[in-house]
Amino acid sequence: MVQKQRQNTAYENKKRVFIVDDHPIVRNGLVTLIDHQQDLKVCGDAEEAAQALKSISELKPDIVIVDISLKSSNGIDLTKSIKARYPRLPVIVLSIHDESVYAERALRAGAEAYLMKEVISENIITAIHTVLSGEIYVSDRIGKKFLRNVFKRKSNMRGDPVAMLSNREFEIFRLIGGGYKASQIANRMHLSVKTIETYRARIKEKLNFTDASELLRYAIKWVGSQKEQ
Repeated sequence: MVQKQRQNTAYENKKRVFIVDDHPIVRNGLVTLIDHQQDLKVCGDAEEAAQALKSISELKPDIVIVDISLKSSNGIDLTKSIKARYPRLPVIVLSIHDESVYAERALRAGAEAYLMKEVISENIITAIHTVLSGEIYVSDRIGKKFLRNVFKRKSNMRGDPVAMLSNREFEIFRLIGGGYKASQIANRMHLSVKTIETYRARIKEKLNFTDASELLRYAIKWVGSQKEQ
């Protein structure tokens, strides 16, 4: 009886992790990695934002892991929502996208870490422990880039006009630069073509372009420059 009570106490003392990802394989893989740790346990998971916010309210996790691409929203917007409701709840953002493109936006949204999915198995536990200790976790490459931006002031609006775009506008801008047509972007983002066209017009106005071809050329060049960094 005493031994069982000790085991229950140890289980209760584990830090509770909540996972938001719309890919079951990724969720299951994270559960396996995390539940094998002596000080961590997965308390729940969700595949979309509304469900995640409801479950977080009920389960009260110690940390949340969020995929940047979700079915009906995106991880950056979800991170903002989580932080608005629970300012002290740490969030780790996962992504298949190059960290040079999204890491800064994730951190500005309130995330404490940004991790590429290709290195989850090696780094997710370290990232969790780092964030739970009150520190920020990013790769060395991104850490150095942030420092350069601070000193050179490249991250402000005047330095990079793309910084003026909202997260949804930025995602559409990035897809435009990747060669996707409006219909393809609409399918990927679960929006109507008309909505995508409205966003594109707004992006064009913010970046001060007169026609769609100018925007397309700039977007392609911008996306290419980020891959080279």
